[in-house]
Amino acid sequence: METMPRPIATVEEFYAHALAIEREAAERYEEFAAWFASRGEDVLAGLCANLAGFEREHYGQLVRGCQALAIPAINPGDYLWLADAPPETGARELFYRAAKPQHLLEIALEAELRARDFFVEVARNSPTRTVRELAAIMAAEEAEHIAWVTQAIEYHTPAA
Repeated sequence: METMPRPIATVEEFYAHALAIEREAAERYEEFAAWFASRGEDVLAGLCANLAGFEREHYGQLVRGCQALAIPAINPGDYLWLADAPPETGARELFYRAAKPQHLLEIALEAELRARDFFVEVARNSPTRTVRELAAIMAAEEAEHIAWVTQAIEYHTPAA
């Protein structure tokens, strides 16, 4: 696992990153839901629609939680993520080349794992107690998403 260039030290900075992660995740899950629905994969479309809803809900909670704060504007390339892309963003080119539902589920799982790892890293390394606590909550929520996507993969994986 790569490490962040520096720990996220302020609540405002944490919210800036968390908002970006949740917004991006909701958008990608909406795309996944549409892709599955267009192929008659109603169960997987429903899962992705539900995940998009959860991500939008998280985003709304974060917006409400930081209303009184001055959230810094961060250029997408300047985010302190563990990898080159946002934690919950599957590579877009992989999305459009996905030939099977299994592929999209694997992209979703990778994105959820990266998001969880990001929040775990922040929870471990932030010098600010409040940031550590917020990140731990977000990591736990991402762990729930990981479980749901893992179950979907198991459900959708053909028997050998």
